[in-house]
Amino acid sequence: MLNAKEIAMTAARALDDKKGKEIKVIKIDKLTTIAEYFVICTGSSNTQINALCDNVEKALTQLGEEPLHREGYRGGTWVVLDYACVVIHVFNDEARKFYSLEHLWADGEEIDLTGVLTRE
Repeated sequence: MLNAKEIAMTAARALDDKKGKEIKVIKIDKLTTIAEYFVICTGSSNTQINALCDNVEKALTQLGEEPLHREGYRGGTWVVLDYACVVIHVFNDEARKFYSLEHLWADGEEIDLTGVLTRE
């Protein structure tokens, strides 16, 4: 079983592998009980958003982690994968700007992804 940070970093790598844009990992455990980390990413199309989420699920399933909940596949603008301690948000560009999670959770600690992402 992975810890929350390992889940978040695995998700970030999986998003990076499928060319997700503007990947952020924010540690929010001191601010809320919702989760320990948010992982945020932008996909360029409905197809890419689904491919990004599928890749995250595949990578984490291979390590024994299954999502508790998945929401938004039909909408195409925002998909949420809930792994309890980590919540992964994959947006299209417009939805990411609209929801502005980085702004809402600005008091969280943004994790340095140097060495995690290959395409920064």
